[in-house]
Amino acid sequence: MKKLTLLLTLLVLSFGVCAKGPDHSQWEHDIQAFEAADKASPPPANAVLFIGSSSIRMWTTLAQDFPNHRVINRGFGGSDLDDSTAFADRIVTPYHPAAIVLYAGDNDLQNGDTPEQVRDDFAAFVAKVRQDQPDLPIAFISIKPSIARLALLGNIQRANKLVRDWSMGQKGVAFLDVAPAMLDANGQPKPGLFRDDGLHMNSAGYALWVAQVRPWLADHAHAAEVKREPNAAVQ
Repeated sequence: MKKLTLLLTLLVLSFGVCAKGPDHSQWEHDIQAFEAADKASPPPANAVLFIGSSSIRMWTTLAQDFPNHRVINRGFGGSDLDDSTAFADRIVTPYHPAAIVLYAGDNDLQNGDTPEQVRDDFAAFVAKVRQDQPDLPIAFISIKPSIARLALLGNIQRANKLVRDWSMGQKGVAFLDVAPAMLDANGQPKPGLFRDDGLHMNSAGYALWVAQVRPWLADHAHAAEVKREPNAAVQ
């Protein structure tokens, strides 16, 4: 009887370990760095928040690319979509953004998530950040096809379709499809858009993204931005 009880206890403990959610602690240093930067130089309130993985982190020309908007960059390289959700209370909510532009899902698929999980994680992100701002405009930049992750192209296309279809049923949620312009006539990623690693983009790649994001911001971010003084900052 004691052996049976011990075995059941071990099974319960094992299940608990397996059922544990994803570990977001690896990004704690990045999040603390954002918080320290916010204290040292408070970011503008009611700005457009760009958030997500390394394609956002490495987008260093946001201010020049979107001169008509105040912008905040909160990309942390290597992160999955649910990492942004996990830290939303610290790197989304305090900014009271006028709009959010998110890029993620690339790493998720590489790490074994299904396209359905990517869609569901985006839905969870939207629900989380809209707890305090129910009408917050949110745009999802489609997962980019890349040379380095060509093997994922099928899953990328599937995930993009699922996110697009879900977004179409939501108010104020947009799917900005950058993928078609990043593919050549044979459906392969254009080498001229990427850095030497074949994964991260160069200025030509970002120019394609700007062409998609800029019109959306003009239509959806301006109304929220003008509610506050141009120089207002997060307190």
